[in-house]
Amino acid sequence: MKAISIVNFEGPAALTYGDVGTPRIGPKDVAVAVEASGANFVEALFARGFVGIELPWVPGIEAAGTVIAVGQEVRRVKVGERVAALTINNGGGYGGVAVTRSELVAPIPDSLDWIQAAALPANTTTAFALDGEVAHFGSQKAVLVLAAVGGLGSQVGQVAKLRGAGVVVGVVGTEAKKALALDLGYDDVVLREELTGDLGQQFDVVVDPVGGAVREAALGHLRFGGKLLSVGNASQSEPVLVDATQLWLSGTGVQGFNLGALCALEPERASSYLADAVAAVADGAVRIHVEGTAPLADAGAVLARIEGGATSGKWVLEHPAA
Repeated sequence: MKAISIVNFEGPAALTYGDVGTPRIGPKDVAVAVEASGANFVEALFARGFVGIELPWVPGIEAAGTVIAVGQEVRRVKVGERVAALTINNGGGYGGVAVTRSELVAPIPDSLDWIQAAALPANTTTAFALDGEVAHFGSQKAVLVLAAVGGLGSQVGQVAKLRGAGVVVGVVGTEAKKALALDLGYDDVVLREELTGDLGQQFDVVVDPVGGAVREAALGHLRFGGKLLSVGNASQSEPVLVDATQLWLSGTGVQGFNLGALCALEPERASSYLADAVAAVADGAVRIHVEGTAPLADAGAVLARIEGGATSGKWVLEHPAA
């Protein structure tokens, strides 16, 4: 099958495109003939050796396609079904065939095309899982979302409103991105540089996929009982050291959340959030801003743009016809 492979840790530009072996399925797995894959910042990190993986390795944490085989213990999915798939634990979404646990695929309606279906498994599912597991956006909470128009931030803001948040404020890096954020439904949008000043209110929840100096500044905007949720380190800054005594004195907290960890440890729970994501996108309750698409072979160039901060919203890779 055709696939993108990481063959060294020299970054997105060093990714290769060519023939690789088709993965085998286990008794609890499904195999999906991939039509499209979502492109994510973390895949650029993988290409730079962010985690220990044995090379060569096919990246890709999300995909959409048709089920072509199921393991002997699988009952919930059938061959021929159109699905959105989380391939987040073992990768493989950038291959012609991807294998994942059966709990981590969800049927998609005919109204949902491959591009939208491939764009939702990682970020939209994370947004719903954040609400269900740690953020609990309801009860009119005030929420601050960093990188508000990025792949994840664009979904978190919408899901927070959908789940009953009171005020949702987005943080962006440029004036040009302000309009995009307002179009996504944010109540207000501020520039990153404004985090060092007074935003006029404090927040119950801060969702931070950025890290670095932005994380340090955002901590100062938590009200008593509020918490900052660390969901990434897109800035690739050194880890922010948080003073536990200051957390005690201010009555605030910091917590991490990782969808991959949830999928590995509790795939059944992750499955419910993936189903929520599919339903919300299919009925229009949550919109995904797909900035562009590209052939799978151009994955390196797309990831380089994402890594460089030159994108707003989502990019999707289209696979060649089998």
